[in-house]
Amino acid sequence: MCANSCMSLPCITREKEALLKLKETLHDPSNRLSSWKGNHYCKWEGIGCDNVTAHVVMLDLSNPCSRLWKQEEFSCDPVHYSLKAQNLDPSLLELEYLSYLDLFGNDFHGSSIPNFIGSMRRLTYLSLSNANFGGRLPSGLRNLTNLQLLDLSGVDLGREHDLFQVLNMLPSLLRIHLGHCGLDNLNVRLVNLTNIAPRLQLLDLSQNQLTNQDLDAFKNMTCLVHLDLSININLNSVPSWFSTFRKLKYLDLSQSGLHGPIPDALRNMSSIETLKLGFNNLTTIPSWFGNFEKLVHLDLTSNAFRDPNPDPFKKKTSIEFLSLSKNKFTSIPSWLSNFEKLVHLDLSSNALYGPIPNTLQNMVFVEYLDFSFNHLTSVPCWFGEFNRLVFLDLSVNNFTLMECSLSTILTNMCRLKTLYLYGNKFGRETIGESELSGCITYALKDFDLKDNAFSGNLPTWLGKLENLEYLQLQSNFFYGIIPSFLGKLSKLKELHLNNNALDGNLHNNIGEFHSLTHLDISSNNLYGFLPSSLGELVNLQELDLSSNNFTGAIPRSLGELVNLETLDLSRNDLNGTIPRSLSQLNDLRYMYLYENNFHGNIPDDFDRLVELRRLDISSNKLDRIISDGKEWSFVMHQLQLVNLSYNHIIGSLPTNIGNVMPNLEQLLLASNMINGTIPNSLCQAELYRLDLSKNELSGEIPNCWRDTQVWEEINVSSNKLTGVFPSSVWNLSSLVWLHLNNNNLKGNFPMAANVLMDLLIFDVGENQLSGSIPSWITDAFPSLQILRLRQNNLSGSIPSQLCQLSSLKILDLSRNNFEGSIPSCLGYLRGMIQDSSSDQGNSEWNMGTFPGYQWYNEYVKQVMKGEEYDYVTILMLLVNMDLSENKLVGFIPNEITSLTGLHGLNLSHNHLEGMIPEMIDDMKSLESFDLSHNKLSGKIPNRMTSLTSLSHLNLSYNNFSGPVPIDNQFLTYEPSVYAANPYLCGHGLKNKCPGDDSGEVPRSKGHEDNDDEYGKKGIEEKMLLYSVIAVGFASGFWGVIVVLIMKKSWRYACFRWVEDATDEVYVEVVIKVAKLKKWYVRRNHVDV
Repeated sequence: MCANSCMSLPCITREKEALLKLKETLHDPSNRLSSWKGNHYCKWEGIGCDNVTAHVVMLDLSNPCSRLWKQEEFSCDPVHYSLKAQNLDPSLLELEYLSYLDLFGNDFHGSSIPNFIGSMRRLTYLSLSNANFGGRLPSGLRNLTNLQLLDLSGVDLGREHDLFQVLNMLPSLLRIHLGHCGLDNLNVRLVNLTNIAPRLQLLDLSQNQLTNQDLDAFKNMTCLVHLDLSININLNSVPSWFSTFRKLKYLDLSQSGLHGPIPDALRNMSSIETLKLGFNNLTTIPSWFGNFEKLVHLDLTSNAFRDPNPDPFKKKTSIEFLSLSKNKFTSIPSWLSNFEKLVHLDLSSNALYGPIPNTLQNMVFVEYLDFSFNHLTSVPCWFGEFNRLVFLDLSVNNFTLMECSLSTILTNMCRLKTLYLYGNKFGRETIGESELSGCITYALKDFDLKDNAFSGNLPTWLGKLENLEYLQLQSNFFYGIIPSFLGKLSKLKELHLNNNALDGNLHNNIGEFHSLTHLDISSNNLYGFLPSSLGELVNLQELDLSSNNFTGAIPRSLGELVNLETLDLSRNDLNGTIPRSLSQLNDLRYMYLYENNFHGNIPDDFDRLVELRRLDISSNKLDRIISDGKEWSFVMHQLQLVNLSYNHIIGSLPTNIGNVMPNLEQLLLASNMINGTIPNSLCQAELYRLDLSKNELSGEIPNCWRDTQVWEEINVSSNKLTGVFPSSVWNLSSLVWLHLNNNNLKGNFPMAANVLMDLLIFDVGENQLSGSIPSWITDAFPSLQILRLRQNNLSGSIPSQLCQLSSLKILDLSRNNFEGSIPSCLGYLRGMIQDSSSDQGNSEWNMGTFPGYQWYNEYVKQVMKGEEYDYVTILMLLVNMDLSENKLVGFIPNEITSLTGLHGLNLSHNHLEGMIPEMIDDMKSLESFDLSHNKLSGKIPNRMTSLTSLSHLNLSYNNFSGPVPIDNQFLTYEPSVYAANPYLCGHGLKNKCPGDDSGEVPRSKGHEDNDDEYGKKGIEEKMLLYSVIAVGFASGFWGVIVVLIMKKSWRYACFRWVEDATDEVYVEVVIKVAKLKKWYVRRNHVDV
């Protein structure tokens, strides 16, 4: 009875039980089958029943999120919504009347398509697309004689050599989807589809690496309405027989390797409605394109179309969708004036420049406009007439003005939901102050004005945009208080006001933004206490109040933000203790509290923050979180960064610190008062950065480092560590920065067991290491850029192997016991030679794979200009050689003058003889030059006067003779520069040169002008100089500061430029003063 009509209760119950059994075999992480309960199975999600018999005729288990992704809507995670099973359960056979089965986007773990599918003879629709089926096709598939649609997209059919024979036996088949099926492994050219070819309407062969010849098998399918050949990059051209596809309405040839003009074979497709030719290398739109009278959708994205182009549209068209994005147009095509029915226009990512032309004014139906990433300059008033607009993107252009204010243009755009204007040059006058009055309500949801030059108070008309969900006003010049009318935007989810000049208090009404998930008001001038009403923003996921002037304590109410993932209160003046309530933020991943004035302890309850990834409370006044070597009992599995540097923390490191945070990558505890020893458990940690510098640690450095670790930095400098150099450090082959300086390490360097290919800094200065520099150092550290061995007990000669460190920028061997001569090959250190193509005046640092921000965190002590400095921000720009305070003998090698990028050269306190190399003037970058306390002789080369950057010179305690140069910066040096050189004479010295009895300052060539005339001119020049300096300072200082604040990447080059410019200004000023003194000396002498 059931086999015939199956209308009895037992039969219906059987179908329900089959569905429940199927549900049991499916893992459902998103719980989308939660409705599958009770007796009314026809109302269950994905179930369709016959209206008369109540039999199950449709089972749609397709992944709803995968369908959205297929439409390029990425609002959900398809993996989360995927049903998972080891195989497809045969309980489906109980659904005897099933005609529609869709399993798209699920995961059947590579299991074979079951044979029982061939028994489901009523099926007319079968989709197994992208469901992770594997194996071979079931032989019974040919039994599905009623099948009209078959979708096997994403199933690997590369071994199914009889695939098309099976398809040819399905007499009802109308639509076939075989996208991404590996058909290139089959001999497609021999396919015979004579049975289904006359009636086939849809064929999808996308993503199969087919060639032009492979397509010949399908040329008789003249009834095709829909053909998808996209992402077959080897097609290269369109076969001539495409002209027979007169019924074709949809054709997708995007990303198929086409080039040159649009193929002529397409011209006879008179029924075409959708044509996609994007992501090719097409160059010309032919004139016959205007003959496609039914064409509605035209996608020419990412080709090589440019103007001038023959006018392909000489009459009005029916096109509603047009994408010319990512081409090479320099002007908006004039033929767009014929697109009066246009709804969607995309001209983004071209090279369009100038104002937006009036030819677009008649597109009164347009809903989507994208002009982003071009060079357009002005927005016309008539944009405000596009009252159907839903999406408008004018971002990243050169817009400086709108013919009407922004508020005027928006006043009638009632339907607009998305407006992007970011990355332009709009100024204060553009935004407008007139109220919006043209619409009862405004639909605008996403409003982005960031990265412009808007200034003034936030416009009051923002309060009218009551449907706003995303408001981005960051990186402008808005000032004034955060207005209360923003509280009317009750649907707001994200508010970004960072990088402006807003001031005032953060008022209690901030708690009115109940829907807010992201609040960023960092980098402003806000002050006062943080309001407790912040705790009312219960949906908040990100709170960034950093870089302001907030004071007082952190409100305990922040502990009520249970959805918070990021908390950034850094760079304020907050004080007090860190509240324990923050430990209630169970979803918190990132906590930044650095550069405040917090004191006390980190709350013990912080171990409840099980999702915490990054914790930075550096630069505060925390005094104790470590309990004298005891073990920590908690385990913070997710923590990756701990930065507690620059506090007042006392106590010793817990012995198990390397075990309680198994995912820790960076442990930064520098500049505290931590004592005790370094625990061996750190050798077991998977850190890549450890900084324990500037503490009071003692004992030996652990010698248990393993070659499986990926360490990049170890910094234990400035402690009280003893013992020998830990040989196991050489196991860390990925090491980049090694700082062991300023300790009490003894002994020789142990032999390096590995090549540390990435090591850039090796600093073991200020220890008690002995022996010689090992010859293997060049082979072990081939990329080394800083070698600092200063102030040890090293001896022997300087090995010539150092000359092979081609990337070396800083070589500091000072204050040791090195003997012998200076190797002449040091003059060939390429890292110290200025790149002639560089505009920076110094050699370029090889950053390798390590970005500038990491260099920004490194510091090295260097003696420059007679003083010792911690080089941090410009370390990556410094080039220096210091061989001072050794026992070196012999001559200064002439080759040393080849180091044209060198900023500092210190050879003082040795036993060097001979003369200053004649070609010393080649070292144009030299700023500091110290040859004092040697046995050098001869004249000071006049060529040194061309070293205009040389602001520090010390030649004292040598045997130099002859006149002192008196040009350029040499007029500025104090006599102490030449002290204890009894045979020197001239300017500023007791010894006068022959013919200099008058006491006058000797004249140098080029300065023999009339002194009296100079006296008058000198005063005028002095006044002019001071005036120029004053004006230049006023007009330039703040401009430079703003640029450096907004453009962090410019800072590094700026540091070096500032130093050079300062030296040059200093020299010029002092020379002017010296000339003025000379004039007065001359004048007074004459008067006497």
